[in-house]
Amino acid sequence: MTSTEKIANAKKRISELERLIKCWDTSEDKNINNIDLEVNNEKVAA
Repeated sequence: MTSTEKIANAKKRISELERLIKCWDTSEDKNINNIDLEVNNEKVAA
């Protein structure tokens, strides 16, 4: 494998990892919002 091919493969892996990170960040934000709603519901019920 040439160095050009290695660089191309590395760029592909980096872009895949960046997409995963964005996906994880948005899913964590959604989970945090769900937790806030659950906490608020418990306060109202109590």
